[in-house]
Amino acid sequence: MSASVVAVSVSENKGERKKPAPAVHLRENYGIIGDAHAGDWHRQVSLLAEESIDKMIALGLAVGPGDFAENITTRGIELVTLPVGTRIGIGPVVLEVSQIGKVCHTRCAIYYQAGDCVMPKEGIFATVVSGGVVRPEDKIELL
Repeated sequence: MSASVVAVSVSENKGERKKPAPAVHLRENYGIIGDAHAGDWHRQVSLLAEESIDKMIALGLAVGPGDFAENITTRGIELVTLPVGTRIGIGPVVLEVSQIGKVCHTRCAIYYQAGDCVMPKEGIFATVVSGGVVRPEDKIELL
């Protein structure tokens, strides 16, 4: 099975669930236009596998794409096994993995709403090497 995008999501503020969108526009060295996490830093775009969300659903949580504040929800690719520096192609967009997981210093709204969060352990972050539009069902390839 090939890897693909399940959903793309954005939020105006950090630390909150993101809302699924029909498409997102990524700008080189910036991130997703209109998203709180965009900017000149190493965590411009966040990705989380649908398989990770499924683990939380199996625990009885009513969660879905965007609920862990990820920008791009994927299927069919083991994100946490990708080394920093790996490049991922999604249509015209090229992302470079910049960080695996993160330390959550404070319990965010997601933790309180969901009771746990898979993002710190299983989410990854990337910078935008080349921009473009990403939509659900777009194919993902390792470059």
